[in-house]
Amino acid sequence: MKSPDSVELPDASQLHQAATRLRGQIRRTPVLELDPSEVGVGARVIVKAELLQHTGSFKVRGALNTLLMHPAPPEGVVAASGGNHGAAVAWAAARVGVPARVFVPASSPRVKAERIASYGAQVIVVEGYYPEAFEASERWAAGRDVARVHAYDAPDVVAGQGTLGLETIEQVPDATTLLVSCGGGGLYAGTSLALTGRCTVVPVEPERCPSLFAAVEAGAPVPAPVGGVAADSMGASTTGRIAHSVATRAGIRPLLVSDEAILTARSFLWERCRILAEPGGATAFAALLSGVYRPADDETVVVVVSGGNTTELPESPSARA
Repeated sequence: MKSPDSVELPDASQLHQAATRLRGQIRRTPVLELDPSEVGVGARVIVKAELLQHTGSFKVRGALNTLLMHPAPPEGVVAASGGNHGAAVAWAAARVGVPARVFVPASSPRVKAERIASYGAQVIVVEGYYPEAFEASERWAAGRDVARVHAYDAPDVVAGQGTLGLETIEQVPDATTLLVSCGGGGLYAGTSLALTGRCTVVPVEPERCPSLFAAVEAGAPVPAPVGGVAADSMGASTTGRIAHSVATRAGIRPLLVSDEAILTARSFLWERCRILAEPGGATAFAALLSGVYRPADDETVVVVVSGGNTTELPESPSARA
């Protein structure tokens, strides 16, 4: 369907078709109910542990949905990624039997490049952040018969990510609010479209990677700063047109959290839940734990822990003090 600003958005039928297409191909990740008093709220709080998905993040949903819908040519697929999308594309390409080439910024942790390579993809490291890797991937793909799989701003990718929302509402039918970490905006856009009229989806960004926040303020996607502890997975610089369109239509203003709040959320998830999230994966939980998002006592809040591609245990807050 077309949004008011002529951006193509996946409709309800495409979201449900994606769910059918992916059934049995990906994991149905678990949910875990927390003691609200530990989080310091009166609301019911549930964590959706999407970091237990194949490749350690939600990204496989969009990548595999795209490759199942549009078989890649023999030369395979190309993508740019801070790490998680690249691993998802590499995994999906191996699953459908085509080669993959992934451009990764040097700012990403080495563990992410190694994970991409472990699925059989060729990894090309580019100096800078995600925007530089994306530009390099586009230059390489020009004139070649390859399939491009965008990290967040393509309808088929967004539809795949939206299956997380459909799955969540099956597991928690009384959910009133879904908090999601937001980088380029594919997860936010997909889950928001999937849950329209059923559950409010709130995007959360690091203060140092505020791409959707900047777009909402400016009225259009614009370049935003990239930096901080979550830049490898949240450093899209410019949010997707789809995410901006969805946020505008929904009247949503993204929440911003500090690096310290993200690190504290990582520590909490590890120490209290034994969930080892990467900083980007803990960003949504940081909004709840820090009080940036304050739910009403009658809410049922589901927080997506969206990625766990890290080998570093978080420091306790006292150790950082």
